[in-house]
Amino acid sequence: MNSAINVSRLCKSVTTQEGELSILDGIELDVKLGQSVAITGPSGSGKSTLLGLLAALDTPTSGEIWLDGVALSGLDEEAKAALRKAKLSFIFQSFMLVDTLTALENVMLPAELAGVKNARQKAQAMLTRVGLSHRLGHLPRQLSGGEQQRVAIARAFICEPKVLFADEPTGNLDPVNGARVADMLFEMNRESDTTLVLVTHDLALAARCGRQLVMEEGRLTENTAGTAEQETPSPEAQA
Repeated sequence: MNSAINVSRLCKSVTTQEGELSILDGIELDVKLGQSVAITGPSGSGKSTLLGLLAALDTPTSGEIWLDGVALSGLDEEAKAALRKAKLSFIFQSFMLVDTLTALENVMLPAELAGVKNARQKAQAMLTRVGLSHRLGHLPRQLSGGEQQRVAIARAFICEPKVLFADEPTGNLDPVNGARVADMLFEMNRESDTTLVLVTHDLALAARCGRQLVMEEGRLTENTAGTAEQETPSPEAQA
């Protein structure tokens, strides 16, 4: 099985008033195509920093990252942006929808930027898929938190990404809506055969991934005790 993400001797440090602060220390990671990987760990352990590096949003102090066989160190910012547009999608805790665009327009946006034909029809189909066909013309402020995150999921999958990065995707939701969003995320990820890298504090959510990794003090280790197969989506995911 080919690798979607490969990381070798990855380090990240920043300069503070107290001196050099190490955030990531010698990370080694290999994520195969189609795998789902959860990264857990305490706040401040480096989880989100690692996610930003893997997504080519930040530059490591040392080490190398390959995305779909492409070494990020050999790319300038324009080439990184092109790679993100072609191969990656993101889901964030804070939804990150454009306030002035409707649900339909938010989902259409990445498709239009990528030159996808029939972007409007595909966006309508994606929103129907996540149960929001009746919310197409609503602005984000007119949607509940769970509905906003379902719009974000539809937006993430419309361009058929190879890799999906999710940073605390249920962190701002109540348990019921969090469960519905999680069901939807895993169901759509399985159907799309997308590689999923998920950062979360929710151990139950992490357990639904094929692999679990734990970040502590800038080091990444495999958690083989709690790994479980992805669950079958509940009927609520269709609501």
